[in-house]
Amino acid sequence: MENNCSICLHLNAPSSFKIFEFSDSILYLNEDQLFRGYAILEYREHVKELFDLSGEARGILMGHLCQAAKALQKVFSPDKMNYELLGNKVPHLHWHIVPRFKSDPAWPEAIWRLLHEPKKISGKEAGELISRIQSRL
Repeated sequence: MENNCSICLHLNAPSSFKIFEFSDSILYLNEDQLFRGYAILEYREHVKELFDLSGEARGILMGHLCQAAKALQKVFSPDKMNYELLGNKVPHLHWHIVPRFKSDPAWPEAIWRLLHEPKKISGKEAGELISRIQSRL
């Protein structure tokens, strides 16, 4: 754990947005739900780059990423699933998994191009979405 890393801190704090704990990572519903179903898969260890993982660890992570994306696909039926592994602001391995719809406000551009106020959802609505996703994992 890195003391100044927001993801390391997040992984070690309670969260009502936690969807599922894999052996190597934790899946969370993103608090901003402008893009419905937007989730983030955070790697448990403080690792900066995907190539820093062993081949075996990378394969396990990719399997969990695909499992999470498939659950989101089943729940939301998007037109396309987007996967983002950036880390410029937070250099800790994490994937943004974003169901995309032709009707969404940024289609077909990357979601980062749309500046917006975060769309917060109620705790009840978040809980319902999390339950639906968990039932597909």
